[in-house]
Amino acid sequence: MKKALTIISATLLLAACGEAQQTIGGAKQDAGAYTGTGKAYTDPGWKSGDKASWESKLKARGQYGQNEYNRVN
Repeated sequence: MKKALTIISATLLLAACGEAQQTIGGAKQDAGAYTGTGKAYTDPGWKSGDKASWESKLKARGQYGQNEYNRVN
């Protein structure tokens, strides 16, 4: 009885140390972010589906809207 209990507990301990299979999960995007969402709330001057316009708006946002040096002055 004691030997069976030891074997069972050893098996459970070894099973708990195993690594779970890791798979890629999460949201999948088939289209780029610049294609838009179809919502009415967009930045004026940005055209849905225009990658160059999207990149220029992101650059402007990073330079002026989120730059701490510009906020302090």
